[in-house]
Amino acid sequence: MTIVSNPRQNHLLDALLATEYDRLFPNLDLVKLALGEVLYESGEQLHHVYFPTTAIISLLYVMENGASAEIAIVGNEGILGISLFMGGETTPSRAVVQSAGFGYRLKASLIKSEFNRAGQVQRLLLRYTQALITQMAQTAVCNRHHTVEQQLCRWLLLSLDRLASNELTMTQELIANMHGVRREGVTEAASKLQKAGLLKYTRGKITVIDRPNLELRCCECYEVVKLEFDRLLPSLHGIAK
Repeated sequence: MTIVSNPRQNHLLDALLATEYDRLFPNLDLVKLALGEVLYESGEQLHHVYFPTTAIISLLYVMENGASAEIAIVGNEGILGISLFMGGETTPSRAVVQSAGFGYRLKASLIKSEFNRAGQVQRLLLRYTQALITQMAQTAVCNRHHTVEQQLCRWLLLSLDRLASNELTMTQELIANMHGVRREGVTEAASKLQKAGLLKYTRGKITVIDRPNLELRCCECYEVVKLEFDRLLPSLHGIAK
């Protein structure tokens, strides 16, 4: 089957001026990202950045006892591997493919070289990094103060914003592991949302049926993150020109 993919499916790449885009394009390698694939391990040196197009990557913080919790997700709105251009070569988090799909990989030396030009790419990546930090901070607050049902709503909405459809391939066990909660809690929350007619869950697939009401059931955390992305990266077109 022929793979139909384009780097401009990633919004950061699509926002670049022709000059910057043309410099990066020959070096972008299309990669297939499988569900559960680990792209980065905590403490390992990073050799590439990734620009997801149809995949979603989960950033997890892993404890010494093996427990983990999600701190952010990266999809077609952004880039995975900000440590490389922010002055570090490693990251304390693990990056795992949450939703299978495709993305483009770029060597570390190339993204650092482009960043150090101090042009449009640098300004765009710095704004994205600030938005990502907001998502991380809000996720920490949400996981501490809001119910599992509210956390699930937030996670579903953030994921939908990064997908072309209203369907996610995800088991409740994996959701529980990412959120650092018991599977029973996720099962109960998903059941409530399904009974309310907001989603349908079957065989590891979650289909959102009623997004408006899902947003109403969600805590303020989703809106805080969305507004910050919209403020810093409005439409992701022409913001850094």
